[in-house]
Amino acid sequence: MTDTLIEAIKNHANAIHATEDLIPLIDEIKDEQFVLLGESSHGTSEFYKIRAELSKKLIVEKEFTFLAVEGDWPACQKINRYIKGFDQVHKNARDVLKSFNRWPTWMWANEEMIDLIEWLKDYNHKQSSDKKVGFYGIDIYSLWESMDEIIRYLEKINSPDREAAKKMFSCFEPFNRQPEKYGVSAAFYSEGCHDEVIKLLTEIRLNKNQYVDSEESRLNLEVNALITANAENYYRTMVVDGNESWNIRDRHMVEVINKISGFYGSNAKGIIWEHNTHVGDARATDMVDEGIVNVGQLLREQKGKENLFIIGFGTHHGTVIAADQWGVEFERMITPPAQIGSFEDAMHKAGADDKFIHFNDKNNHLFNQKIGHRAIGVVYNPAHEHYGNYVPSVMSERYDAFIYVNFTNALNPLKVERVTL
Repeated sequence: MTDTLIEAIKNHANAIHATEDLIPLIDEIKDEQFVLLGESSHGTSEFYKIRAELSKKLIVEKEFTFLAVEGDWPACQKINRYIKGFDQVHKNARDVLKSFNRWPTWMWANEEMIDLIEWLKDYNHKQSSDKKVGFYGIDIYSLWESMDEIIRYLEKINSPDREAAKKMFSCFEPFNRQPEKYGVSAAFYSEGCHDEVIKLLTEIRLNKNQYVDSEESRLNLEVNALITANAENYYRTMVVDGNESWNIRDRHMVEVINKISGFYGSNAKGIIWEHNTHVGDARATDMVDEGIVNVGQLLREQKGKENLFIIGFGTHHGTVIAADQWGVEFERMITPPAQIGSFEDAMHKAGADDKFIHFNDKNNHLFNQKIGHRAIGVVYNPAHEHYGNYVPSVMSERYDAFIYVNFTNALNPLKVERVTL
């Protein structure tokens, strides 16, 4: 890292002391169809709060129509139904968030989400039905939950497609809702359910017009069928090719984003919440050397760079919610000071205040060197951070803007009874 980079940050960063200080960044967003809001961890309170405030402003001032997050579709549908008034069961957002009972529960079942969900409900209450903002999950992991939703709905309306759905479900039953077990059997022993899944997906697409109602049933059914097909492929691939399974997952998320956009029509404008590793263009990182793509790259390629605005997030030190192994209970961990020579280290040395940088034609050349950029996942070990938590990145190519919070605090998870498989 050179003094030149630190000086460039000092000259081009805007200080953040209050929410109002983000208004100049909002003003930079013009006619983009999608705004992608990242995070450098899945367990940082400030990232959720700032993204919520940005999302509110984008909805009110820029007429964005939906929010899509790195979460499960069935659980996020509970939020969507609540904020749109379809749900007459849940009394408040806290109650709705108990639906996020599959690990990692804290990603969405947290105190920080409550205010945004109640705000969305209040906002929608004042809108006509065609102006209500939606909330959707775009991830791939809900294989069994999506199958449950498909069968429940098809049986409810007595659809002829329910028999194909039951046949598909019976194929998966021997694997006892264990995706890893299914992946091994499908990849190595040809004991998969691919044909059954594709048959159901095809029938639902052919018969989709019979599922139209005022509560988004067709969209819900189509996406759950899409999840089932792509998740089957994901788990079958995961055991033999980790990079390709990543690609399947990110291509799936883009497919769902496009499906939601199609539902909202020509005026669709989406706010996307995901980790930096998904929203920041992979071509500006060493991910490209491994043949890995991501949501930011794919959407830029599909829609044109001018139709996206990507904002990355980062911090220097603080605390974070994560787990030291996959599937175990979360912990409140210390986030150590950023690695010397990283972009977060440079941001800190340029002044220990919160700030944002808008990368543009006038300053891109000042931020075009490849530099380490921290990424913390749901599984995290601070003691081993230097061995794999920094992604070499060209920041001005990876993002359109970057928000830096010098000291961050851990999320505040809700108490949720986990589903144990």
